[in-house]
Amino acid sequence: MKKMAELLLEILSEEIPARLQLRGVEDLKSLVCTKLKDQDLSFDSVLAHVGPRRLVLVVDGLPEYQRDRIEERKGPRSNAPKKAILGFLQSVGYGSLDHQNIEKRKIKGAEFYFLKRSVNGRATRDILPSLIRESIAELRWPKSMRWGSGNLRWVRPIHSILCLFDGHSVKGSLTINPNTSNNVETVISFNNKTRGHRFMAPESFTVKGFEDYQTKLRNAFVIVESEERRQLIAQKTKALARKQGLCSLGDKRLLNENVGLVEWPVVLGGSFDEAFLSLPEEVLVTSMKSHQKYFPLYQANGLLAPRFVMVSNLAIDDGGATIVAGNERVLRARLYDAKFFWDSDRQVSLADHAKRLGEITFHARLGSVSDKVKRLAKLSSRIAQSVPKADAGLVNRAALLCKADLVTEMVGEFPELQGVMGRHYALHHGEDEMVADAIVEHYAPSGPSDVCPSAPNSVSLALADKIDVLVGMFGIGERPTGSKDPYALRRAALGVIRLIMENDLRLPLIEVVAVARESYKEGLLVDPQGSAASLIDFISDRLKVHLRDLGYGHDVVSAAFAVAEEDDLWRLVARVEALKDFLASSAGADLLSAYTRASNIVRIEERADGVTYSVDANPELLVQSEEKMLFAHLISFREKVNRALKEEDFAAVMGATADLRTPVDAFFDQVTVNCKDRALRQNRLCLLGQIRDSLKSVADFSLIKG
Repeated sequence: MKKMAELLLEILSEEIPARLQLRGVEDLKSLVCTKLKDQDLSFDSVLAHVGPRRLVLVVDGLPEYQRDRIEERKGPRSNAPKKAILGFLQSVGYGSLDHQNIEKRKIKGAEFYFLKRSVNGRATRDILPSLIRESIAELRWPKSMRWGSGNLRWVRPIHSILCLFDGHSVKGSLTINPNTSNNVETVISFNNKTRGHRFMAPESFTVKGFEDYQTKLRNAFVIVESEERRQLIAQKTKALARKQGLCSLGDKRLLNENVGLVEWPVVLGGSFDEAFLSLPEEVLVTSMKSHQKYFPLYQANGLLAPRFVMVSNLAIDDGGATIVAGNERVLRARLYDAKFFWDSDRQVSLADHAKRLGEITFHARLGSVSDKVKRLAKLSSRIAQSVPKADAGLVNRAALLCKADLVTEMVGEFPELQGVMGRHYALHHGEDEMVADAIVEHYAPSGPSDVCPSAPNSVSLALADKIDVLVGMFGIGERPTGSKDPYALRRAALGVIRLIMENDLRLPLIEVVAVARESYKEGLLVDPQGSAASLIDFISDRLKVHLRDLGYGHDVVSAAFAVAEEDDLWRLVARVEALKDFLASSAGADLLSAYTRASNIVRIEERADGVTYSVDANPELLVQSEEKMLFAHLISFREKVNRALKEEDFAAVMGATADLRTPVDAFFDQVTVNCKDRALRQNRLCLLGQIRDSLKSVADFSLIKG
């Protein structure tokens, strides 16, 4: 039995941004595991750990050697030119075709040379250096850098690489700079050493395996497991808040960020002057969470308390008093600035702030933000006509003010508060509350997990904001390509879809897009007609993706969309929903089977006869009662479906479709399609063609998986 061993890999570097850590270590894990499998090296388990300065992999149950294997390689044809045969022999290390490992074999009548030989498995220890080196070099970060004069691109400069196999160092290295001008290479050799906390235990030490590594790092003030750091921070934050009679609302994203910032979490409590509570809560929370990574604390009644919890990466003798004092001083300075901005911004009305929007460029080819606001005023007023209970006047007012806070000092310092501060300033200067709400909500939904506005005026302005940017960008040819979407147009399209779906809106997109297009200055948009059609298709494609994400089958969505050429997303979704329910019923499943049978027969016979059976059957050639009954039902079916589609009664459409099940089943049970009488045969094939073509008015059933 082959001995199983452990591989321990640690890449120690400068601090890795918290938001990139998890993806980085998972990508490294995937690369290493894939390459191990490619080398026919199986393993029992793999663990990945990540922290601010290190990526760690522990692969357990690796064999010491590869398995012996039979290598087979196909060469050229036996009658190939001598040069091709000689090249094959040289590539496999032989000088003659007479070698016992070279044989001839026929494939589909042609004779080829083959190499077949036994290959002894290599030592795993010898395979690992290049495998690890390639994995590190191939790891792609969203943002990477070079350092020194090196050529390697990585997220941060690498300091050392610990690599142990079966408790012993793996001999290998990573070359950072292979081509220096002075012919001196920069190389990081693999070793059995690591370092603890940057400040509290910076000395290096040797380790023998993961258990030893874990224990010694803990003694050196480093908790390797991110989950343990997460639980420790969460538990101590709650305990510290509870001790003060307060609570932390919990913020998973902020918690994860703190986990990625510290190796040795020390949870401390701090405070700020109660006078700052006169500032909007969003300003205080943003200052603490986004800028300082603090956890705000709240009173039992839900109001913000002048207290916070911070996570330090240092344990010092005074119990953290010095650290807390320093952080309180930094926060106090930020809040003094915020108080100044708050008082200064309110001295000018939001309408006067809006006059400066011409100073901000929306897009170099699409004008200023002032130009955008004027377009929004026109477009949102039109959209308001399709949104029940929307007030076009209030929507127009909100559109004119919705971007005004972009020129305020507060938003200049806290960009994430755009819209939020606009609402506060609007209310301060006496604007209608619905106008103020529309100002803050018109940016939503900003992503798939964001809450979608439901207030009619907010919905109108939010739709206008997203449709305007889509029309503009498509109009100048700035469409998403592959994974590139610099203007977040996919997100904007999803926002349009969610606003329509979640508010049950009947919005004629073609007309609305035309209004948006006309709002741009003449000649600004390239090929406006073509771009408008492309935009409608783009939104429809995003709707398909969204419906699939909601659990609708890809085939069901495609089948419904294939026959519905329209811009009313509500109708499209209603059609998909009805089709989904119908196919889930026994009648739907049976009819799908019958449709498939009919389509297959017609397709085969059309190919054989060289004709298309897409005309109605001749009623005078209907002999059996079953085919007469089916013909009558098909005529009735068309009338019912056309009427139900006009009335947008998609349940009735599917009900009429279900009624076809009985006559179709009877036809297949009792009627012979390929009979000897040529005229009867062709007429019955036309009847089957009617089944196929009639159902296409409901959905393209050929796209549905049986």
